Amino acid sequence: QVHLEESGGGLVQTGGSLRLSCVGSGSIFAIAAMGWYRQAQGKQRELVAAITRDGTTNYADSVKGRFIISGDKAKNTAFLQMDSLKPEDTAVYYCNADLFDGDYKPINVWGKGTLVTVSS
Repeated sequence: QVHLEESGGGLVQTGGSLRLSCVGSGSIFAIAAMGWYRQAQGKQRELVAAITRDGTTNYADSVKGRFIISGDKAKNTAFLQMDSLKPEDTAVYYCNADLFDGDYKPINVWGKGTLVTVSS
């Protein structure tokens, strides 16, 4: 089995920063891409940022210039540096990965999420 575990969420004031981490564990052969999604109360889950194995990144327009995604392939880890946070960034943030497991089977895995709350 493969698991993703997020950490780094919390309460921060408007304009503040947080750094989220996502670590993959279990039977992982290789991770092709990792992404951060968020779901605010009453809204659909949306992509925030993603990074591929070769380092290509993409961001939601709402976070461009404020958030940076990075990864460490050797440690099956992804990070999301969030600066200049706004109340509208308040949501549960989920890590997602497209990967090949120990049997070389392609799978998609979600973490359980970490709550980010930005106070005004």
